[in-house]
Amino acid sequence: MHLGMSGRFTIDANPTADFVHEHNTNPKHDHVIFEMSSGARVTFNDPRRFGFMELIGEGEPYRLDDLGPEPMGNGFNAPDLRAKLKGKKSKIKAALLDQRIIAGLGNIYVCEALYRAGISPKRAAGRLTVAETENLVGHIKDVIGQAIEAGGSSLKDFANTDGDLGYFQHSFDVYGREGENCGTCEAPITRIVQSGRSSFYCKACQR
Repeated sequence: MHLGMSGRFTIDANPTADFVHEHNTNPKHDHVIFEMSSGARVTFNDPRRFGFMELIGEGEPYRLDDLGPEPMGNGFNAPDLRAKLKGKKSKIKAALLDQRIIAGLGNIYVCEALYRAGISPKRAAGRLTVAETENLVGHIKDVIGQAIEAGGSSLKDFANTDGDLGYFQHSFDVYGREGENCGTCEAPITRIVQSGRSSFYCKACQR
């Protein structure tokens, strides 16, 4: 299963109750519903239809075989990242969004991690030093860990399995803050477009 950009699972422990959660999804976008033996209902909802669900036999190849390590897993570390970035001329922002290098690291968290690491999104991925790579890995793990603790980032349609919104968006240092002052140096946050995605960064703090 993959959520794509707008997919999410909602778990309703008592689907026959009259209570309607204020953040319930639009039922016309419910694509798969699991009726559990406990009476609970697990619903896969995806307005944009970028997510997918496939049945794969044991040992059969499938489209997620080439995913990189999870950012919070032991398989994601500085030596591994440095080896994957070696010789890459692409920008570090694009490289970190490549799911074959790191799985599940999205645009928001790349912007935030690069800011904390002091690395410009325009830097060539293969030009990062050993120290910069180690620093970046630490900040990626910190950002993801804090986002998980905060329940994620609810900007448009994201919500947790119980329907509650995340609140990590209230802690953004750069993402979505174009023109606002950097919290470190007070220079204005800059927005550029890279590979069709917005990158937010501080020109003074990120080199």
